[in-house]
Amino acid sequence: MLGACVEKPSTLERVKEDGVLRVITRNSPATYFQDRNGETGFEYELVKHFADDLGVKLQIETADNLDELFDALGKPSGPVLAAAGLVSSERRNAQAKFSHPYLEVTPQVIYRNGRPRPTEAKGLVGKKIMVLKGSSHADQLAELKKRYPGLQYEESDAVEVVDLLRMVDEGQIDLTLVDSNELAMNQVYFPNVRVAFDLGDARDQRWAVAAGDDNSLLNEVNEYLDKAQKNGTLQRLKDRYYGHVDVLGYVGAYTFAQHLQQRLPKYEKHFKSYAKVEQVDWRLLAAIGYQESMWQPEVTSKTGVRGLMMLTQRTAQAMGVSNRLDPKQSIQGGAKYFMKIKAELADSIQEPDRTWFALAAYNVGSGHLEDARTLAKREKLNPNKWLDVKKMLPRLSQKQWYRQTKYGYARGGEPVHFVANIRRYYDILTWVTQPQLEGQVAEGNLHVPGVNKDKPAEQSPPM
Repeated sequence: MLGACVEKPSTLERVKEDGVLRVITRNSPATYFQDRNGETGFEYELVKHFADDLGVKLQIETADNLDELFDALGKPSGPVLAAAGLVSSERRNAQAKFSHPYLEVTPQVIYRNGRPRPTEAKGLVGKKIMVLKGSSHADQLAELKKRYPGLQYEESDAVEVVDLLRMVDEGQIDLTLVDSNELAMNQVYFPNVRVAFDLGDARDQRWAVAAGDDNSLLNEVNEYLDKAQKNGTLQRLKDRYYGHVDVLGYVGAYTFAQHLQQRLPKYEKHFKSYAKVEQVDWRLLAAIGYQESMWQPEVTSKTGVRGLMMLTQRTAQAMGVSNRLDPKQSIQGGAKYFMKIKAELADSIQEPDRTWFALAAYNVGSGHLEDARTLAKREKLNPNKWLDVKKMLPRLSQKQWYRQTKYGYARGGEPVHFVANIRRYYDILTWVTQPQLEGQVAEGNLHVPGVNKDKPAEQSPPM
């Protein structure tokens, strides 16, 4: 029969014909999540470059746990590639084929500072230990249990790495195992976590494709990863995600007082001018600008956010800003964007909460804010009150909660700090711009009250 001998297209051919690369990953800070810039994460960025190289669109799916991820990879209509910080193992090699390595990580035993520190494997016996279900760390513990039968541990698919670190930090469990890259990325959020010791040698993270005879996609992946290693793409991503810690923090009232005198006078007229246009309190705009850049117009973050108001390229274009490093344009764009976000909030959110909600959305994105409001409703809290919703936002970094949401993982603690810091700066600006004090600011004789001292009563920012 004619056509009976026509060969089935290879996986790579199908990807190119469909114009879509379907990838499965984990929803976590080291792999894939959404922030105010849109989709992001180390694995996401790396696999997006690969899709661009192939000339196809990237379609991301997330698995709830590692077993689900490998199951999906083997299905005929499922994703063709897994990019999720995976380490090959004997068990996994039966389910999938692994690519060339792209990131070297070391498995580490994590304990809480102030508690007895285990220094070797036998010190794990008698401890309360939890790891991700189906992970290479669970495999390691299973091997250790053969040597130390008294070793007990729990595998959970209801948590992610961030949850495990938090549980150690809060003393809910004694120990966990995580890879060195994930600890580096998250340690700043958990001041009590420490490395007890490295459990075994460094290992390589790899992508995975379905098991079988078709190597077309795997060969293309290997070629791409080798190229990314040589041309510096991999190193740039490593530096961006693991080479620094980008954390919100309050620099102190006295540093702020210095900057009030040295920096604010250069930009105050722009804050006042565009605040008038957008009908917003200029001191609130100035407080946002300080939190974002400490009133430094040429700042560029490693995530590509730039300028005094730290606008993304996409936001800048949408707001008509052609040069993000021009402080005047940046302030204009920031003011316009803030008021746009505020206008799009639900009518049920009234002042002063409306302002705090808009600030949170400016930081984390409106989608994640809506997720937190939904969680608040489920907990019988008021989704229109900042005091209630700010309790829910940190849950967006905990798998048991973010798996129930539309937009998934977010660094939910950051908008809470972001709003709190801006409120502090706003309070101080409100205090020092009273007419009788403005002269003191100009002359450098100002004493700024410490945080939570002499603080004005909570107020609604003037519209």
